[in-house]
Amino acid sequence: MKKYGDCVFCGGHVDEVMSTYDYRYHGQLYIFENVPMGKCVQCGEKFITASIAKKLEKKASSPLKKIQAIAIPVISFA
Repeated sequence: MKKYGDCVFCGGHVDEVMSTYDYRYHGQLYIFENVPMGKCVQCGEKFITASIAKKLEKKASSPLKKIQAIAIPVISFA
């Protein structure tokens, strides 16, 4: 059984990669680096497993030693 299955969007093959993942928790944006995830080789869509999602939530909900903070521009589309 494949860890990620095929891409739910295009049906392409999904390989495991280490990548950056944007995660929102209670309105706060966290950027996690070196997250194991699936990435579709055809369309580029990214997938995480339930166990990785739980680990991200645990890290975001606990006091963190933030290694780096960046400013992110917010632009209204309207």
